[in-house]
Amino acid sequence: MQTQNIPPSRKDAETSEAGTSEAAEAAPVSTTPVDMVRRLGRRSIVLVGMPGAGKSSVGRRLAKRLGLPFVDADEEIERAACMSIPEIFARRGEVEFREGEKRVVARLLQSGPSVLATGGGAFMSGETRDAVARQGVSVWLRADLHTLLKRVKKRTDRPLLAQGDPAQKLATLLQQRGDTYALADVIVDSRDVVHEMVVEEVIGAVHRHLIQYPEGTRSMSAPLGPADLAHAEPEPLAVGDITRSTVRVDLAGRPYDIYIGPGLLAEAGTHVTVLRKGARVAIVTDSNVMAAGHLKTVQDSLSAAGIDHTAIVVEPGEKTKGWPGLQQVVEGLISARIERRDLVLALGGGVVGDLAGFAASVLRRGVDVVQAPTTLLSQVDSSVGGKTGINSPQGKNLVGAFHQPVLVLADTAALDTLPVREVRAGYAEVVKYGLLGDRALFDTLERDFAGVINGGPERITAVAASCMAKAAIVARDEKETGDRALLNLGHTFGHALEAGAGYSSRLLHGEGVAIGMALAFAFSARLGLCPGQDVTRAVRHLEAAGLPTKISDVPGDLPDTDGLMTLIAQDKKVSRGALTFILVRGIGEAFVAKDVNPDEVRAFLAEMR
Repeated sequence: MQTQNIPPSRKDAETSEAGTSEAAEAAPVSTTPVDMVRRLGRRSIVLVGMPGAGKSSVGRRLAKRLGLPFVDADEEIERAACMSIPEIFARRGEVEFREGEKRVVARLLQSGPSVLATGGGAFMSGETRDAVARQGVSVWLRADLHTLLKRVKKRTDRPLLAQGDPAQKLATLLQQRGDTYALADVIVDSRDVVHEMVVEEVIGAVHRHLIQYPEGTRSMSAPLGPADLAHAEPEPLAVGDITRSTVRVDLAGRPYDIYIGPGLLAEAGTHVTVLRKGARVAIVTDSNVMAAGHLKTVQDSLSAAGIDHTAIVVEPGEKTKGWPGLQQVVEGLISARIERRDLVLALGGGVVGDLAGFAASVLRRGVDVVQAPTTLLSQVDSSVGGKTGINSPQGKNLVGAFHQPVLVLADTAALDTLPVREVRAGYAEVVKYGLLGDRALFDTLERDFAGVINGGPERITAVAASCMAKAAIVARDEKETGDRALLNLGHTFGHALEAGAGYSSRLLHGEGVAIGMALAFAFSARLGLCPGQDVTRAVRHLEAAGLPTKISDVPGDLPDTDGLMTLIAQDKKVSRGALTFILVRGIGEAFVAKDVNPDEVRAFLAEMR
């Protein structure tokens, strides 16, 4: 085995060979996948090298060995462009492809720890190398010309090798790129042996590198402490030329993608064809979404793709999310002869997504659903994670099922058709991710919230950041037995207020969550858990975004304190009569509080009214 660990100050071709020799003679390092991932923290293992070096084959096995997601940058590019790599080269040229490649790799690096296989030319970009240095550990899978030629000679999908003598082309590319590949943190020879041997060599080499150069590592689960934040300035949301983003929800055996950006509804036919060719589609939507033109956009796209489809239109609003609404949708799906290999497409906000998803979960004991959320709230929260259900007169979402989507199409252009009140309500769920576990995100939102609400370039990045936060939690705790409960910050109070307002337009869900989060912070402070300045800061930001923060902000009558306590007692987090709340120790430090004293909650609510 020949491996190389290169200090950041010695990454040049002249030191590569000496480093390789030293690494080969290094004593074995005992490691386990758990220890390896812990040392990686938020960084990814980034495989670089020539076409035929085995990046995909080794990468998939390496990811499985470490329990990390595997991502192929070329596949992500093809999925985003709805074209193969050769088609992109032919239609748009190599220059445009390389620019897109830089953006895709940068976005994938931001998605958390993974094993990332890059295209052969990706590492040639200085911008990409800098991004990898900040957010990853680079591994050059080095192979000689004979090995490369043997592996690629039967492939016809490599644009740079499509014409002329492949051997000469490979030799030229290897000569041009070798010195740059040698700048990688680690070098492992990719030989004609079983892939598992190369995988073990990569693990050993990367582990030694992480031991020698541990700076910058941090476990994803480790909260930021005061020392980390004392002198930190909030980083701006990454904007500019970002027009599309993809977030992967990595559920074991059932992963799916969230596509984020403008124009996705008009591409629904293409995505459905790629997902399940030959499937019939039933679109479930409401009359407001239909009036905004989104239903026609999706129907036209499906028709253009030759996909048989039907539409079920329900009335908008929370009152539809009940037994009569469920019956309407289920009977409509049966009448449309939707079968198990077909798809239900939920086109709308949280009500439509929850209702259509639940209907799909019970139809023929389970039909797959595609979520196409058209509100900010549904794009950052309800469309992701598989929670579906309907309301009961006794409480919200008390009847339902976990039924994960197979794809999410979050068309951010659809948000431009919403009333500003609905956008603000959705923004409450964006803020939630900062308040419950990411103080740095909250810092950034304090400065950039106007761009998110008003449709600036910050919006796509904020949606992607929210989806990434939720996807990471859902992947760890799909059925809400642990960490996922934190996503309910503000919801116990908020759901009670929504029920008290009759699930009417008097109080939108996001508005209820905003009041609920303000109450959760204030209640935490009353219990001596949270500093008062954090309560003030959180409430002021919600108010600056145009959101309600007090019970008295809800127009019209509400149940008295005892009535609200009765509604709280019906919350899904109640266990054997014991109240469970999501409370905070400060901004970004939420936790699950069990056996909360009902008398303290009642006294607090009476004071807050």
